Amino acid sequence: MPSPSRSRPVVRLVVVILVIALAYGTMALQNSWLPKLGLDLRGGTTILLTAKNVDPESGGSIAGNSLEQARQIIQNRVDALGVGESEVTIAGNNQIQVSVPNMQRQELIDTVGQTAVLQFRLVYVAQPVMPSAPDPSTTPSGAPSGEPSGEPSGEPSGEPSDEPSGEPSGESTGGNNRPAPQLPSVPPPSVGSDEANVPLEDTLGWQPSQADYERFLAYQCGDEVPDLPRQPLVTCSEDGTEKLLLGPTLIDGDQLRDASAGIPQGSLEWIVNLEFKSDGAKLFGDATRQLAGEQNPMNRFAVVLDGVSITAPEVNEPILDGRAQISGNFNQGSAQQLANVLKYGSLPLSFEISSVDTVSASLGGEQLRAGMIAGLIGLILVLIYSIIYYRGLFVVIAASLVIAATLTYAMMVLLGETVGFALNLPGIAGAIVAIGMTADSFVIYFERIRDEVREGRTRRSAVAAGWRRARPTVIISDAVQLLSAVVLFVLASGSVKGFAFTLGLTTVLDLVVVVMFTHPMMELLIRTKFFGHGHKLSGLDARHLGVDRAGIARLKEGRA
Repeated sequence: MPSPSRSRPVVRLVVVILVIALAYGTMALQNSWLPKLGLDLRGGTTILLTAKNVDPESGGSIAGNSLEQARQIIQNRVDALGVGESEVTIAGNNQIQVSVPNMQRQELIDTVGQTAVLQFRLVYVAQPVMPSAPDPSTTPSGAPSGEPSGEPSGEPSGEPSDEPSGEPSGESTGGNNRPAPQLPSVPPPSVGSDEANVPLEDTLGWQPSQADYERFLAYQCGDEVPDLPRQPLVTCSEDGTEKLLLGPTLIDGDQLRDASAGIPQGSLEWIVNLEFKSDGAKLFGDATRQLAGEQNPMNRFAVVLDGVSITAPEVNEPILDGRAQISGNFNQGSAQQLANVLKYGSLPLSFEISSVDTVSASLGGEQLRAGMIAGLIGLILVLIYSIIYYRGLFVVIAASLVIAATLTYAMMVLLGETVGFALNLPGIAGAIVAIGMTADSFVIYFERIRDEVREGRTRRSAVAAGWRRARPTVIISDAVQLLSAVVLFVLASGSVKGFAFTLGLTTVLDLVVVVMFTHPMMELLIRTKFFGHGHKLSGLDARHLGVDRAGIARLKEGRA
C-alpha cells in the first residue's frame, strides 16, 4: 500500500481526470459539443449609432438616462425579430453599438435606425408625382384599412391627375365645414413655416392657409422640412409617388397600446394591427367619424413614421373601438419589423449611423480556420522547443498542454450554454496568448529543478524543493495576468471583452493544471529509473544540466 506522501500526487491526478469526465459528461447530457461562435466568426452585422441631439450643457453627453432607454428599445426591437445572441451595448457617452448574427445589413438598419416618431395626421391635399427609380432597400407599403373586423374599409383613390386634389367632388355628409382648398397659380420660391403651434383640441377643425398651399407646391420629395407635431407637414409617401399636405398631429405614437403583425382570417396578405389607448381611441373615433363623410382626399388619414407617410388610407365609416389595420405589400418580415418598431415606441434620441460592418459566414469561417492554424503553429513551436531543450521532460509539457486544452474547450462549450459566452476572433487570440503563459509556467518550474540539482540536491529532492521555490512565482505571474484580464474586461467594450474573458479563463486553468497535474505528474515520473537516475535523454542528465564533476559524483552517490 502506498504511503500518504506517495498517494497524494495520484489523488490530484484522479481529481483532474474526474473533473474532465464530469465536464464532458455534462456536454453529452446537453448534446452540445461545439462552442458558440461570435459575430465575427459566423457572420452578421454590426452598426454603430451616434446620438445627434446631445445636451450642450452636459459637455456633449446625453442628458439623463436617454441613452440607456434608447439601448433598451433597440434591444427589444432586435429581440422581437427572433434573432438570438444579439448584443446592444453603450459605447462612450453618445454611441450605441448593435451586433446581430446572421441578419441582412438593410434589415438591421431599418430596424434600429428608425427613431419611430409615429404620428396620425389628416390629409388635406394629395398630388401624384412621377416615381423615381426604385430603391431596392425601400420596403413598399400600401394603404391600410380601418375596419376593426380585419377587412379593408376602402379602396385607394381613383385615377391620378396632374393637378393637386383637395376639393370635394360632392356634398359632404360628415357635418364638418372644411373648405375646399384654393391653390395659387404660381408657387413662390420660399419653403418653411413660421406658423404658431395648433392646440390639440383645435386639430380637427384646423384649416390650411394660403402659405401652407404655397409651401406644398414648392416642395419636392426628398426636401428636408421641419417635422413639428403641432404644425402642418408637407411630405411624400414612402415610395415617393404621392405628395401630401397634412394637418397637425392628431394622435401621437405614444397613444398606441399594441402593434402586431398577422394575416386576417380569409385573407392571404400580411397586415399590421394597431390598438390605441383610451385617449387615442377617442381621438381616432372622432377623426374617423368626421372623415367618413368626406370625399377623396379629405377622407384620408395619414400614418407618418419619422416624417414620411407610410400609408394614407381612405376612411368610409367611423372606427370607434380604437383598433385599426395597416395593410399593403407587406411580407412577414416587413410587417413584423414595422409592428416591432411601433410596439416598442420611439427612441428618445435621434441617431445617425456612423458605421456598418458586415461579416459573411464564409469570411467568419476563414477567420476561424486562420485562428486555429495560428494556435496550432504556436503549440507546435512550443513542443519543438521543449523537445530540444528539455528532452524527456517534453512528456510532462505535452500532457499538461493536452489537459489544459481539454479543460479550456469544455469550459467554452459549457459557458456558452449557461451564460451565453460566444467565442470570437479576439477570444482565439487570448487562447493563443495563453499557450505562451502555460509554457512560461513550465519554464519557471523546470528551471528551478535544474537550479536545485546544480546546487547539489538529488533529483528527487530537487523536484520538491524546486516546486516550493517556483510555486510563488507561478501564482504571482498568473495573478497579475488575471488582474490585467479583469481590468480589461471591465473597461473594454464589444469584441475586446472576448479577448479579456478568454485570457482570464485560460489563466485560471493554467494555474489549476500546473498545481493539480504538472507537479503531481513530475513527482511520479521522478520515481522512475529513467528520470530518477538521469538518463541522458531524460532532460535531467547531469552533463545536460551543466553539473560539475563534484556534483556528478554526489548525484551518483545519491542515485536520484
